[in-house]
Amino acid sequence: MRHLSSLERQVGARRRARVLIADDDAGVRSFLRAVLEEGGHEVIEAKDGRQALLQAQSRHIDLVITDLVMPEQEGIATIQALRSEASTIGIIAISGAFDGQFLKAAKLVGADVVLPKPMDAELLLARVAEVLSRRSGNM
Repeated sequence: MRHLSSLERQVGARRRARVLIADDDAGVRSFLRAVLEEGGHEVIEAKDGRQALLQAQSRHIDLVITDLVMPEQEGIATIQALRSEASTIGIIAISGAFDGQFLKAAKLVGADVVLPKPMDAELLLARVAEVLSRRSGNM
């Protein structure tokens, strides 16, 4: 992974957040963790939507980044549950499955932002900052 520029660090560090990553692919979780931690955020991981909901119920989470196609509980159901249980949490949906066809549905059920996989580190940090800024303004 390339090192982030000072501008990218500033964007990510505007507001330190606790970010929950829900993805069944350990490599994707590792990439997202590295980018987010370098951007100044605290990261918690879950391997599916069911684990993500348990994490969100047991601790304060500012933002969830969830894959859409996962075992146990997929991302659309996870987004719906998060919106009904914790409406102030920011949500970014990510997917590379089926050419990103599920991203539109994720937006319809409550994702703040949708991103196709694979994604650029700079774009990810910009979208994280955008969602955190919007969500903190609505609290």
